[in-house]
Amino acid sequence: QVQLVESGGGLVQTGGSLRLSCVASGDTVSGKTMAWFRRAPGKDREIVARILKSFDSTTYSDSVKGRFTISRDTAKNTVYLQMNNLKPEDTAVYYCNLGPLFGQGTQVTVSS
Repeated sequence: QVQLVESGGGLVQTGGSLRLSCVASGDTVSGKTMAWFRRAPGKDREIVARILKSFDSTTYSDSVKGRFTISRDTAKNTVYLQMNNLKPEDTAVYYCNLGPLFGQGTQVTVSS
């Protein structure tokens, strides 16, 4: 059974940084397209970043481009989301995604 476990969320001030981690068990993150989504209060879940199975190419939503970086460490079977220059509008629960699977999420709160 494949499980995704996120960690690294927390409370940070505007302009601060956080690094989210997603550890996969039961499957490898190598050679897979994986993504980070987020759901802000009162809003639909939205995709934030993807790392593609082909050449580890990455894509980002316009709202985080230039501030967030997705990466993976296959030795640790972990996908990361480095978030810099955080803004209050980044406040959300962040979810790791692999195919149809999502983790339980980790809360990120950015204070103004």
